[in-house]
Amino acid sequence: MDIVISLFGFSLYWGFGLASVSINVPKTIAKRIREEAKKLGMTRDEYLLELVTQSLDPGDRAVEYIEVAKELLQQAWEELGKGDVRQAAEKVWGAAALAVKAYAWWREGKRLTSHGELWEYKRRLEEELGEWVSDAWAQANTMHVCFYEGWCARKDIENALKRVKKLVEEIASRIKKQTGFKTRASL
Repeated sequence: MDIVISLFGFSLYWGFGLASVSINVPKTIAKRIREEAKKLGMTRDEYLLELVTQSLDPGDRAVEYIEVAKELLQQAWEELGKGDVRQAAEKVWGAAALAVKAYAWWREGKRLTSHGELWEYKRRLEEELGEWVSDAWAQANTMHVCFYEGWCARKDIENALKRVKKLVEEIASRIKKQTGFKTRASL
């Protein structure tokens, strides 16, 4: 029996708008993806993104990570529109985490593999971008907890989205200046 895995709702761009793509994989493969991701402390989506981008150089990886972060922000708004607060919250967290990971790839060619490393690198971002990063990161972490606990409200997510959007945009801007990448998704 096959099950469907949505890969961050990876998007394809044809002409106007964006379309989400789901991939059907055999149950045994889906189970393996889930197990391997758990072993590494990643979501299935992060694990699959890691696999898909492993042959890219660090700059190209940074571009892919920041593009997915932008897509996650878009999806968070869509989930809010559907009333799914928990999924919106998790997408906000995912966008922040991927933005920090993108920055690490871009600055040092470094792969961040744990929540501890994300927090450590967030401190570097604070030094380079400013204290506001701490607020954006705190809001993102609140969203991660909200996904599991389900206690936050729409307004909480809207506030977090604004702060995390600034983080994603600033990191995207810095990566763009150096790599000259063209954005595929607008915030």
